[in-house]
Amino acid sequence: MAKQLPRHLKRPAFGREQHYVPAMSGSSPALTRRAIVSGAAMLAVMAVLLFGLAGTLAWWQGWLFLLIYGAWAAGVFAWLYRHDKALFERRLRGGPTAEKHRTQRVIMAIASAGFLGLLAVPALDQRLGWSHTSAALALAGNLLFSLGWAGIVLVFRENSYSASTVEVMPNQTVVSTGPYAIVRHPMYAAAVFLLAGIPLALGSWWGLVPLVLTVPVLIWRLLDEERLLTRDLPGYAAYRQQVPYRLIPSVW
Repeated sequence: MAKQLPRHLKRPAFGREQHYVPAMSGSSPALTRRAIVSGAAMLAVMAVLLFGLAGTLAWWQGWLFLLIYGAWAAGVFAWLYRHDKALFERRLRGGPTAEKHRTQRVIMAIASAGFLGLLAVPALDQRLGWSHTSAALALAGNLLFSLGWAGIVLVFRENSYSASTVEVMPNQTVVSTGPYAIVRHPMYAAAVFLLAGIPLALGSWWGLVPLVLTVPVLIWRLLDEERLLTRDLPGYAAYRQQVPYRLIPSVW
């Protein structure tokens, strides 16, 4: 995921002025089909994992979470398709095999397993009755999950180079506007909210265990990404001096 330059070197923020956008490698109809197929496949896998491990379809927290997940995913990708097709295409390329650096491939493989754990443990919790939670917790979890999505949308709006993979694109520059004026990695900050909301939305306290194991992996990815950006992205070292906090304002 790309970051932004100091204000005196910044490129125009997305949605305010025209700026360089790399050409897409595929046609719009093909991209649309690819997004629909991959999105539907993801929802299907999540549904099979959740309800298969839960051993029942009578789990309203599971259905509500899938509905909210699907609505956010479809809405965000539709918005990207309309406003920033280059970023739309880049966001379709993700996962361990899409990474160009070995370290990032390892990190993404572990992170993907952690995401599955955030679904699998709550499903087993539902089946075996480990946690006893209220409906309010599930609603709060969905709210937290939605706040994470909203933060990601702010990042997309500000940064047209926020790809799913760690790399520096041709002609890429950085700015320090929007959420990047607060922390250097707002995408990761939003992702923590999103991931923390998943087990809570599914009514599971035990589901937070995979989260505790996944967050250090995200930090590993963040630090490795910073090394790459400092080395290969002009102006990023100056941006690090301007915005000293990586993930949490006034903390780190």
